[in-house]
Parts: sequence; C-alpha cells; structure tokens
Amino acid sequence: MIIKLGNIDVLAVGGAVPPIFVLLTLVLSSVVVVSLLCSQLKQSLLVGYFVCGLILSNSGILSWAGVGDEELIHNLSEIGIVLLLFTLGIEFSVKELKALRKPALLGGGIQVGLCIVIAMGVGMVFDLGWQPSLLIGFMVSLSSTAVSLKTFQDLGLPESPQGRVTLGIALFQDLMTILFMVLLPAIISDSGNSGGGLIYALLKGLGFTAFLVVISRYGLPQMLDAVAKSRSRELFTVTVIGLCAAVALLSGVLGLSPALGAFAAGVVVSESIYSHRVLSDVLPFKDLFLTIFFVSIGLLIDLNVVIDEWVLVLLITFVLVVVKGGIVYMAARLSGLQSSRSLVVAGALCSMGEFSIVVLNRSMDLKVFDTRIEQLILASTALSMALVPSLMKRGVKYCRRRSDRSINNGKKRRSKIESKWEHEIGMSGKIEGLLDHVIICGYGPVGQNLHKNLQSLQIPVVIVEMNPMTVKKLVGEGHLALFADARDREGLKAARIENARGLAVTFPDKAISLVIVHTAREMKETLLLYVRCKFKADLADFEEARIDHVLLDEEQSGRAMIKRVMLSYSEEFDESWM
Repeated sequence: MIIKLGNIDVLAVGGAVPPIFVLLTLVLSSVVVVSLLCSQLKQSLLVGYFVCGLILSNSGILSWAGVGDEELIHNLSEIGIVLLLFTLGIEFSVKELKALRKPALLGGGIQVGLCIVIAMGVGMVFDLGWQPSLLIGFMVSLSSTAVSLKTFQDLGLPESPQGRVTLGIALFQDLMTILFMVLLPAIISDSGNSGGGLIYALLKGLGFTAFLVVISRYGLPQMLDAVAKSRSRELFTVTVIGLCAAVALLSGVLGLSPALGAFAAGVVVSESIYSHRVLSDVLPFKDLFLTIFFVSIGLLIDLNVVIDEWVLVLLITFVLVVVKGGIVYMAARLSGLQSSRSLVVAGALCSMGEFSIVVLNRSMDLKVFDTRIEQLILASTALSMALVPSLMKRGVKYCRRRSDRSINNGKKRRSKIESKWEHEIGMSGKIEGLLDHVIICGYGPVGQNLHKNLQSLQIPVVIVEMNPMTVKKLVGEGHLALFADARDREGLKAARIENARGLAVTFPDKAISLVIVHTAREMKETLLLYVRCKFKADLADFEEARIDHVLLDEEQSGRAMIKRVMLSYSEEFDESWM
C-alpha cells in the first residue's frame, strides 16, 4: 500500500515496511516527545503514555499510516502484556509469599473478597446479570503491580514496611488471577452444564499447573544448566525468551490467556538459581514493555465514547479509587501496618491493573460486554492507574509529616507491634539480614581463600558467581551465593550492595573488573573496592577508576618467587629481599 501526499510517496506499508514495525515506530517516537513534555511539566510519565495512545488512535495518524487496523492494535497490546507479565512473573517469589503470608493471605484475602462482592453487587443493581457482574468484580479486585512497585522504587522505598505490605497483597492478587483466568470460560459459558464446565476448567488449570511443576524440577533446571555452562549470554537470553513464548503459546492453546502463560513462565524461572541472571537480562527492557503496554491501552480507547460518557468515566474512577482505597487501607491495618503507612498502600493499590486488562481482553474474545461498557472499563482503568504515582507521593509526604510530628512531640519510641511486624516481613527480601558484608565476585582459588578467611572472622559474605555448579554447591552448603553477572546492576542489587562495606573482584580480567567497579561505584560511592591487576601496565587504568586497593599479580608472584628461592639458600628470611 502506497500513501501519497500530493505526488510524493510518503510511506510504503504492507510491502517493504511491515505494518507492526510502522505502528511500533509511531508509538515509540511519539512516546519520546510526550515524555519530554511531561517531564518539563513535572507530570507522571504514565499519564503521557496514555495520552500518547489516545492521540495516535483518535487523530487519524494510524489510518494515515495504514496501520489503523483494530486487530493490529490488539496484537501490539497482547505483545506488550505478555512481555510485561513475564517480567512480573520473574519478580514473583514463593519465598516472598511465605515471608509476607500475613498481608498476602489476610490482607489480600480481605481486599480481593470485598472488592468482588461490592463490585458484583453494584453490577447486579444495574441489571448487568450475575456473570458480567462477577467478571467486573474480578477486574476491580486486581491492582497494578507494575505501577505501584515501580513507584516505590522511584521513591526509594521498595523495602519499606508499606512497600512490603503492598507486595504481599499484590502477590495474592496474582495468584487469584490464575484462578480467575482458569474459571472464566466456564463461568461465561451459556451451556446448561455449568458445573461440568467448571470441573473441566479446574482440571485443565490443574493439568497446566502440574506441567509447570514438572518442568520446573525435571526439565528446565537441566536445560538452563547446560546453557549456563556455555557461558554464552546471548544463548541464555534466547533460551529464557523462548521458554516464555513456549509456555505462553501452550496457555493460549489450552484456552487460557497467553499473558497468563508468560506470567507462569516467569514464576517458574523465579524459583531457580538463575532468577537473578534472568532479571539482569530482562529487567532493562521492563520499562519498554511497560511503555508499550500503557500506550496500547490508550490505543484501544475510543475517545468519542469517552467524551460522550466523560461524567460517568470520572464517577466510576472516583468511586473505584475511594472505595477500593478504603478496602485496601482496612486490609493493610488488619495486616498490622500503622495508619499513615496504610494510606500509602491504599494509594498504591486503589486502581485496576494490568491483569484487569488481561481479563477484559479475554472477555472481549468471549463477547461478554457491549462496546460501551468495554470502553468505560478501559478508560476507568487507564485513569485510575495514571493517578497511582501521584496518590502514592502524597501518601509518602503525609507519612513523613506524621513521623516528623511524632518525633517533635517526643514520641520517638515505636510500638512493639510495629517493630515486630517489620521484623516478621523480612525487610531484606530474598537475602535477609545483610549489613556491612563483603561481596566476592568470582569463586576461584583467590575467592575461596578470601571467603574462608572472612568466615573465620564471622564477616558476612555474598558470593556472585557465573558457574552454576559452584553456586548450587555453595547454596547447598548454606552460603549466600547468587548466579549473576557482577557487571549488571540487578546482580549487585540482589547482593544488597547498598548495605555492603566492600566488594572484591577476585579474577584478573581487566575489562570485566573495570565494568564491575564502575557500576559498583555508581551504586554506592563509599564502597571499598578491591581488584586484581595482572600486568603493571594496567595500573593506571585501575587508579583512574578510583579503586581503593589494587593487588598487582606480577608483584605478588614476584615476592613469592623471591621468598622461595632465597630461602633455599638461607634459613632466615630477610625483609630487605622484598
């Protein structure tokens, strides 16, 4: 298809340029412009992403470019959701769920249950029928994990009590999503045998879960071991993405959602020793996936319907944020969190989320709602998610004001319940209780000797190693070891670099060592750095990198050689020989 402006060929689509590439180019290019404008105005980038999608879909630009096909836009949306949920699955942790069982099971159970009951009741009042009402209840009960956790990271509060409670409730929501997606086709089915349909759906879901459990123990670890031994970063990344695609495809074939399959694939990977390495490879692209996802929501919104129903959209969003926020606040309080911090959790989880969009997309396939209701849900979801960062920032400011006021009033002592709670939730996450430790990069002979001596002084150590067999052995012996690349920020972050005193690079590779120390210094300015230098000619580069201690291999070997040779001629060692 050739698009002309006068006598000039502007764009060729469907021939040399694939439509999906044109659509992606328009999306990313417009995102840059809109994001810069939002930054200048000090507005949330998420708002900019939604606005970007709205402008593209309702201005005629997509039709002008020949990529206004609704199916193409849905495909882009599906790709964005699949990739985003895969990264969320990798960050999911069964260990975290156990550590956060109180907010997850108690808080999450109360929040999800009440949201479903209230939303379903409202739907029944408006005569939507019990099936669509239940579906709306499912969507309302889910929040945006991606937005809330990213905002906590931007605020520097991912390990705060409010951040951990939010994570616990979000983990429970993620688990409930799996159940929702399994039961959805049977619930919506018009056939009279609904009981048989539910049983079949449950069996299908159990079969899919059993398959994931089996491959997580008897297929995936062996495959990743073989790939990791190759030391090929490209092969490792391709393998992980291939796993995501394969499980997503299987989920789609079974009548579940490909996005749900991608999330499940991420969960399977998260429980292996390779999770930190996968995070390092995939997370740099998470913001890109998030961007595509939010722009795609804007692309799906019909601005004409929203303008006609703008009062109803604002009313639905207001009621959603207030009522759901109140339920989340109550759940956080019952989980043991103090009042001001519970407000932050309420702001983080008061919206609908990415899984709500997954459920809505599935309902579109099953033709549950008419176009008007679909657009109302989409617009309210987008608007509520866009409000989350601002609500959280205001909540954090209020929380800090309350804290400062308490200190000024002489109330410095924190309650025993709160202190006990913060201890119970495992503030350090997967690697708990680390403070003033040493990060050892590489576990060859030098790393082993250093580890042994630090252990003798009871100095805590985290080992970052790229040999999977070594990591498995160390973990099996009870040591803190990560299969990760020390050059990646995510690997060092997993090693709790912010709490470490020093980092030692125990192998003499100049190029890798310089990347590691540059990254480490950026992440913590006061960190003590120790590296090995193979040749004296390389010393200048290491000194320029502001390394605290550089051990020259030639010098150390020379001293050892001198000592051995001279002692063969003299029984007494003279320090002047060195």
